[in-house]
Amino acid sequence: MSKLINHMKKEVSALTPSEILAFNQEIAEIPDIVKLTLGEPDFNTPDHVKAAAIRSIENNESHYTNSRGTIGLRKAAANFLKQKYELDYKPESQILVTTGATEAIYSSLTAILNAGDTVIIPTPIFPLYIPITMLNGAKPIFIDTSDDGFILSPAKLAAAIEANKDTIKAVVLNFPNNPTGVTYKRDDLEKLAAVIAKYDIFVISDEIYSELTYEGTHVSMGSILPEQTLVLNGVSKSHAMTGWRIGLLCGPADVITQIGKVHQFAITSATTNAQAAAQEAFENGMDDGQKMRAVYQTRRDLLLEGLAKAGFTCASPNGAFYLFAKIPATLNQDSWKFCYDLAKKAKVAVIPGASFGPGGEGYVRISYAASTEDLTKAIKRIQTYAAEQTVATAK
Repeated sequence: MSKLINHMKKEVSALTPSEILAFNQEIAEIPDIVKLTLGEPDFNTPDHVKAAAIRSIENNESHYTNSRGTIGLRKAAANFLKQKYELDYKPESQILVTTGATEAIYSSLTAILNAGDTVIIPTPIFPLYIPITMLNGAKPIFIDTSDDGFILSPAKLAAAIEANKDTIKAVVLNFPNNPTGVTYKRDDLEKLAAVIAKYDIFVISDEIYSELTYEGTHVSMGSILPEQTLVLNGVSKSHAMTGWRIGLLCGPADVITQIGKVHQFAITSATTNAQAAAQEAFENGMDDGQKMRAVYQTRRDLLLEGLAKAGFTCASPNGAFYLFAKIPATLNQDSWKFCYDLAKKAKVAVIPGASFGPGGEGYVRISYAASTEDLTKAIKRIQTYAAEQTVATAK
């Protein structure tokens, strides 16, 4: 061990690597396993989007762009957000192109947090917000939403803000939600906005799955409380472009300018040809996500029906491509032990619900961003496993 290890930043030393990635890598060694773990679309990036990147390369567009992103991409993104979600952002000053929504989370939290601040994080939720909060010397305040249909209630939010009113800096929202697939309706958001508007705090609204909303139209928090909301979006899920690493961070111009400093010092600018591809996606592929959404919805329904026959119940998934399934009472309620056992005996890999914070224990997250063939195979294996384990428990 290096003699300098004890001189590392204490917030870094206190962190542990991603449990989800570690679990996914470990079970990948099991032969013939069906992996329903990561949020990775199984679709290919649309051909017209790939062609735009190729043209960019052939045109020798290999230099740094404006740190905020090319103006062409920002204008295309502004129009996309306006047409889709009634968001009104000036491309010159209110949109920042990031390396995926992940960097948007990192840069925004790093820019707004001081040591000792607190951030309200409703759980279960995509866990990345937690270590980034801690890296900045701030403290996450968890609100378990499992008793409220996985929706943050205004009453619980108000109580959490009041209990931490001297330190609270931000509230995180993620919808459609990873891992539950639950999303917020306009009425839900308006009630939350009425609470938040009483305080000088930010809303970090991660809406990366906005195009994968199955019933009704996605409503953005940015359209309801624009002066306090930072909206995160991008092309990763809407256009099957996870590896291209292009995200968007949108909000008040003066706030975006300050966050842009962190972004600039961290990455300089996003990859040039990837920005060209994203511009094409927004300009000429505005509805590309609809084709994928229809397939995802069919897969969701297939999985819901199959899991119900195995004794699982699920949150009401109206978006993203995940089911958050309650482990049947006849099976092991420790989600980590359950998932390891399922992987070894049934050769199906899903993610333990405990990975997503308070309210997640006793659940598993199942991704249906997989082929119908794999889902059908996984359903049969889960049904057999549940029946055999229930009999074994009874004995």
